[in-house]
Amino acid sequence: MTARIVRTVDELRAALAPLRSGAIGFVPTMGALHEGHLSLVRAARSENDTVVLSIFVNPTQFTQAADLETYPRTEEADVALAGTAGADIVFAPSSAEMYPSGFATTVSVDAAITETLEGAVRGRAHFDGVATVVAKLLLAVLPDDAYFGAKDAQQVVVVRRMVADLGIPVRIVQCPTSRDADGLALSSRNTRLTPDERAVATAVPRSLRAAQDAFASGTREASALTDAVRDELSAAGLVPEYAEVVDPRGLEPVASVVRSALLAIAVPVGAVRLIDNVVLVPGEDDRIPLPAIEMSHR
Repeated sequence: MTARIVRTVDELRAALAPLRSGAIGFVPTMGALHEGHLSLVRAARSENDTVVLSIFVNPTQFTQAADLETYPRTEEADVALAGTAGADIVFAPSSAEMYPSGFATTVSVDAAITETLEGAVRGRAHFDGVATVVAKLLLAVLPDDAYFGAKDAQQVVVVRRMVADLGIPVRIVQCPTSRDADGLALSSRNTRLTPDERAVATAVPRSLRAAQDAFASGTREASALTDAVRDELSAAGLVPEYAEVVDPRGLEPVASVVRSALLAIAVPVGAVRLIDNVVLVPGEDDRIPLPAIEMSHR
């Protein structure tokens, strides 16, 4: 299947107009597609009649110019992969299309969920950039469903809040994190790791597995769970920017896990920031199945 490329909002709306009798699914990306993105496309394909994937490296969510400059851009390969996975249309706008001259509006979500975790490290402007571009993309596509990966859990919380508050008629679907064979969460940034750094980075999912093991053994205190994370990372020579247990809905800190909680971490490996998380649920009846993290020894 070959995906059609469109570059402007007008062209996108014209392409979608005759298709609106059926359901439209949308997968927003910044390109450099990997299996995680493609799993979102397949999920959208299974539930919708038409699938749109966007490729836009959004400058307003980068807090460091160097990070924006080095972000991988592989549009030709991305379009081919998107079509193979089931995307009908690839929306690949320019910065001028998304932020034309005179653009003066920012969508800003409450600090309680945007100034913690990633927001505490990257600054409030990061999630202002995320909320603004996602709002613009949703209004351009007007999909029935939009698909996001669970690896970016805080982003999903922010987008859900924004969509609910602004009354944008779309269902936000969170799909499971895709992992490599050694457990590392798939990310476009992984390509920037050197081979040695890639081997060290396996400590990131391993640290989450250590917390899961402690949790399965009865540990409920958040401090003990994050200590398990930090100890595993320390053994690999890594220091997390944060390792926190929070409520998965509003991201409030949790002292003890008495209901489902999100354990989220951010870890620099060389010049690359890796983020990951798991959801912890007490009790046998309501436990959320977690993907097995199998470690390969390199």
